[in-house]
Amino acid sequence: MKNLIKYILIMLVFTGMIACDTLEPIDENRLDFDFVSTNPDAAEGILLNGYSGLVNQYSFSEAATDDAVNNILDNNYKRMALGELNAQFNPAARWNSFERVFWVNRFLEIIEAGEIQWHRDEVTNEMFNLRLKGEALALRALHHFYVLQAHAGVGTSGTLLGIPYFTEFIESDGDFNTPRLSFEASVQAIMQDFDAALGLLPTDYGLSEGNVDPWYSNLENFDYVKYQIVNDNYFELRITGRIVKALKARLALFAASPSFLNDQSYYNMAANNASEILNTIGGVAGLDPTGGEFYTSDDNIVSSEMLWRGSIGNNSSTYEERMFPPSVNGKGEINPTHNFVMAFPMQDGYPATVANGYDPQNPYTNRDPRLDKYVVLNGASYGGGTINTGVGGGNDRLDSIPQQSTTTGYYLKKLLQPEVRINNDGTTSGKRHADVYFRYTELFLILAESANEIGGPDHQVNGITARDVIAAIRNRAGIASPDNYLASITSKEGMRELIRNERRIELSFEGHRFWDLRRWGLSLNEAAKGYFYDGSNYVELPSVEIRNYQPFATYMPIPNAETIKFSELEQNNGW
Repeated sequence: MKNLIKYILIMLVFTGMIACDTLEPIDENRLDFDFVSTNPDAAEGILLNGYSGLVNQYSFSEAATDDAVNNILDNNYKRMALGELNAQFNPAARWNSFERVFWVNRFLEIIEAGEIQWHRDEVTNEMFNLRLKGEALALRALHHFYVLQAHAGVGTSGTLLGIPYFTEFIESDGDFNTPRLSFEASVQAIMQDFDAALGLLPTDYGLSEGNVDPWYSNLENFDYVKYQIVNDNYFELRITGRIVKALKARLALFAASPSFLNDQSYYNMAANNASEILNTIGGVAGLDPTGGEFYTSDDNIVSSEMLWRGSIGNNSSTYEERMFPPSVNGKGEINPTHNFVMAFPMQDGYPATVANGYDPQNPYTNRDPRLDKYVVLNGASYGGGTINTGVGGGNDRLDSIPQQSTTTGYYLKKLLQPEVRINNDGTTSGKRHADVYFRYTELFLILAESANEIGGPDHQVNGITARDVIAAIRNRAGIASPDNYLASITSKEGMRELIRNERRIELSFEGHRFWDLRRWGLSLNEAAKGYFYDGSNYVELPSVEIRNYQPFATYMPIPNAETIKFSELEQNNGW
């Protein structure tokens, strides 16, 4: 899918040609089912709709958690965190992912009809059918997962519910009044689609002849040259078997979590799927040494850290213009909290407490090196200037310019390209950015969390333990060796807290914290803290933003418009 945009543009041009006066218009100038079910370009265009709406790292939902504050007063995540979340206002809703489900269901109908000829050669045509059906099933599962993650919960009946699961295309005048499955039945339905896709998709695109998956190599009259036509590197950004296994691990960990099933069998499923993939890259030895800063240069964007990503765009400065501090012509929109800053340990790996050498008046000395990489600290050089957020800091000073200056004493650095320049004359020097859908580091952390919940810090899953993973991640980060703090942790409970903290740091500002707090059943109402240099001392600001979530907000609401329209659709409790 290197040229996904190219496919869409071709379809737009083609559709425009159909609508021209020089041709007899099809019913209401729309491509009807008879046409798209026989034309390969039009049919594939339907499938490609399933690749829209994929969740990347740029949601900035951390502004609705204890990790960040958004300085824009009417920002939707800020409004949510301050108490406006309800069934009519939910910025984190994903109910519209069902639209993509129906697109892929329509495509699956076309595949089943068997009237499309993807290629004149019979074997090549069959391989195209296998792969494209696998893509559709995997995308159907993924978009159902997005809805499940956002809307599963305890219903008004007191039962833990999932979502409706749609396996057929429904016409606009059809019956959408479908009840929600139980939570576990929803998980199983998604897993079933993922498993079906695994038997159809190549593990990776561009495989050598000796590594071709058996469902292709065992085809009658199999020819590797023909196989390459179907599964060449050209398609490498489309979904693969490797990606599906990673998504299964993510789903299983979500299902296993305390707020949902709290179930060992799902922890086992998460750990096994994750370890199978990770062992193909050498286990913990395969952890990308630069993966913690996957976003900082054009080269690293396509590094081995990327398990699944989208196309890389042209040079841009969009995110930097939103996030850079005001003195370097940004709007300073996302402000990490002091809560988040204090999650980073000391450089020797011990938590940042006074007893462990933390100095509140010299707060950034001898800290985990990731802190300086992910957060613009007071006095730091960044974006072509020196950023001071305390007294004398000008526009960068805390609360200096409403809706531009930091509200917490910090600016965001992670996910931004440090070499971008935003000039005073309005011109910019941009860099390329990539949409990332899954990182290997997330998969390592899925394995660590699952393995620990199964058997503690040193329980092996296919030769890998939680301790192995956390040691590798902290070593990559620059934590001093030997990591005596990690060595001191011997209980499942102690390792659980460390894994959650490492996940908070490593996956920060990639859209995970918002959902992690909910699946773990942790407090959503931790007040956002700031830190301010008053010219003489650093002063903690204990309540920059008071969070106001209802106690039932662990489970997000079904959109009110949907429950009004459909009597079978049970709302989550409290909404």
